[in-house]
Amino acid sequence: MLWYPRKYVGKTIKALIIFGLSYVLACAVVWLGMRQPPDRFVRGAAWAPTTLMFATMPLETLWRNARAGNLHPGDPAPDFQLPSVDRTGQVRLSSHRGLRPVFLIFGSYT
Repeated sequence: MLWYPRKYVGKTIKALIIFGLSYVLACAVVWLGMRQPPDRFVRGAAWAPTTLMFATMPLETLWRNARAGNLHPGDPAPDFQLPSVDRTGQVRLSSHRGLRPVFLIFGSYT
């Protein structure tokens, strides 16, 4: 059995507490950053030490929690406005509600 002087046990416990609180604080900062609008999040994420974050933090769990909405199946889609395809005006989702079906396709075609 290893024997450690008492002064090292106390210092080790303090160091573990400080490390644990620092980790929780870092996760909270990342979570708050994920709750920002996409353009602000990307600017902040560009400065983050991504290798360290991917290796040590539960990023998927933080992302799902930060970006979880309050919509449920059957709820109407939130209203939004986008530029038209020919860029001559704006198209608003609410202007099409009840008139015709609207399909929203999310994905990348690159």
